[in-house]
Amino acid sequence: MSTDDAKFGEYGGQFVPESLMPAIEELTDAYERYVLDNEDGFMDEFRQRLADFGGRPLPLQHAESLSDRYDTEVYLKREDLLHGGAHKLNNALGQVLLAKYMGKERIVAETGAGQHGTATAMAAAHLDMPCEVYMGETDIRRQRPNVFRMKINGAEITPVTTGRGTLKEAISETMRDWATTVETTHYVIGSVVGPAPFPRMVRDFQSVISEEAREQVREKAGRLPDSVLACAGGGSNTMGTFHHFVDDEDVGLYAVEAGGSSLDVDEEEGVAPNSASLSTGEQGVLHGARTKLLQDSHGQIMESHSVSAGLDYAGVGPELAHLVDEERVDAVNVGDDSALEAFHRLSQDEGVIPALETAHAFGYLEEHHDELGDLVIVNVSGRGDKDLETVLEETEKRDLDVAPDMSVLRAAAGGGGDL
Repeated sequence: MSTDDAKFGEYGGQFVPESLMPAIEELTDAYERYVLDNEDGFMDEFRQRLADFGGRPLPLQHAESLSDRYDTEVYLKREDLLHGGAHKLNNALGQVLLAKYMGKERIVAETGAGQHGTATAMAAAHLDMPCEVYMGETDIRRQRPNVFRMKINGAEITPVTTGRGTLKEAISETMRDWATTVETTHYVIGSVVGPAPFPRMVRDFQSVISEEAREQVREKAGRLPDSVLACAGGGSNTMGTFHHFVDDEDVGLYAVEAGGSSLDVDEEEGVAPNSASLSTGEQGVLHGARTKLLQDSHGQIMESHSVSAGLDYAGVGPELAHLVDEERVDAVNVGDDSALEAFHRLSQDEGVIPALETAHAFGYLEEHHDELGDLVIVNVSGRGDKDLETVLEETEKRDLDVAPDMSVLRAAAGGGGDL
């Protein structure tokens, strides 16, 4: 991979310790041989396993109630129906299979919301590979169902207690592990972040989303969409959803970030009450790549915030940052309240319970549907089972018009009432 191929305009690169460069070079060679050139039929096996194990292709569903509500044709790309409940398996299965082709003996991964950790644990069990997942203690508390799922699939869970105990710290600890075990271990990065070739490789595995969606919308609607929406944390579902539409200049691409409780920054506390690095971040280096980051005036990485664990990250993928700079992708955001309202609305109107990450995209649809054209695709990046405890707790704090009456649960928890 040339120096140019390792970058996206001003972003990307390989900012890693010298001790990791042999592993990066080995991975780059494997990516080019197996993924790009399909040596030994790697991509054929990958696609077959995505079909048989993952359940692809996944439907593009016409959302009838939302279409009536917004007077716009709304289609849902149902990545929540992928085995494991989120788009994460596309990449996890690809990387674990690649590790086997490379002769690796062990898998390590990080996770925030737990969906990537779950997908990696599933893929590792499927392909008979030992797996260790690093997860911040904060995220372990708020994503207990996924912790249980990972353990059931045989993965070892290692809590990360540094910092706020969220995704940023989990990635740092996983990279430290990899640096000391590179000869036998492959690090399955869960998003389009990190040093090259990870951003391109993860995007390529996830691009099956837009590959299917582009073909499906032409079959169902007879044309391409006016707009495509996807939530944006690190950006793997975002780039997967956008990739095959990037050259379609008439298709608007909207990366919906977590606006949290505010776009303001508290420099004294070192805290950004949002995770909107595309909208408010500045250039810097994090986890092996130059990208847009939430940082203070001294260049120190700030602690991010989102009601959704999977968007709670201070950076974003370098290709996505580049596409925003090039004005090919619009970086937008919605706050915690809007995401929670959208979670309830989609559940009630369409019978689809979305991940809180996904709900941000539907929050933007609610607020800006009249600006998005007559045909919109929204990627349902994951299902919301993992978020039910968080949604119940956060909904209780807010007076949301669309929230259901939770009194029966309160009564049951207090020992009274009948379910």
